[in-house]
Amino acid sequence: MREVVAIPSKDDRLCEHFGHCSHFVFYTIDNGIVTDKKKLVPPPHEPGVLPKWIAQQGATHVLAGGMGKHAVTLLNQANVEVCIGVQELPVDQLVEHWIQKTIQIGSNACNH
Repeated sequence: MREVVAIPSKDDRLCEHFGHCSHFVFYTIDNGIVTDKKKLVPPPHEPGVLPKWIAQQGATHVLAGGMGKHAVTLLNQANVEVCIGVQELPVDQLVEHWIQKTIQIGSNACNH
């Protein structure tokens, strides 16, 4: 199975707030193996822009520390699964936890 996991990052760690990251790292995973990794600068943060852009990059999943309800709704409408409450760890470590199904989820770091 092929997945593309997007992680908002700052300094190669999960950026706790989805809309305030400096980059998104997109991992392509084929049958549990990372086959591609891209680090992309997102467009400016405005309502509705990031979910559309992430979907256009081919993402199937987003791992985030915090995200507003509107962004979650837009991503879900684009068939992108959202995992909120992810720990602020290095992005490479997070994707390995995702692959191994050992990712730890807490509460949404976003309060709006």
